[in-house]
Amino acid sequence: MDKVLEGLKYAAAGAGGLFAYLFGAWDALIIALVIFVVADYITGIAKAATQGKLSSAVGFKGLLKKVMIFVLVMVGTVVDKAIPAANHAIRSAVIMFYIANEGLSILENAGELGLPLPKTLKSALEKMKDEKPEDVPAEEQE
Repeated sequence: MDKVLEGLKYAAAGAGGLFAYLFGAWDALIIALVIFVVADYITGIAKAATQGKLSSAVGFKGLLKKVMIFVLVMVGTVVDKAIPAANHAIRSAVIMFYIANEGLSILENAGELGLPLPKTLKSALEKMKDEKPEDVPAEEQE
């Protein structure tokens, strides 16, 4: 039993090290991103369910988009590692962009579910998302 626990400790340490290498750190930004991604997916399902448009194909496509968000965070982290002077600025910018994007989507979903939307929250998220990627159609950014 002790060997099993020791093996689990090594596995957890290895997983933590891999995570830190790929995503930079388990900090407030990445925690916020995880929360926003999960919340957006849940509110998207709720919106689709209330509109009678629930679809496993659409849900799977949504999951793939969420996975791609984290792939882009990994890319930003690697670029930061390649440019030490960047000091995590690229990773942080990528994460903040997607926090804002997911947050605006959550607000949109909540609005379509009939909830009142706090203007200050929407304004703050719009300020975080200061620019849209040029090569992504606007309808795919929401």
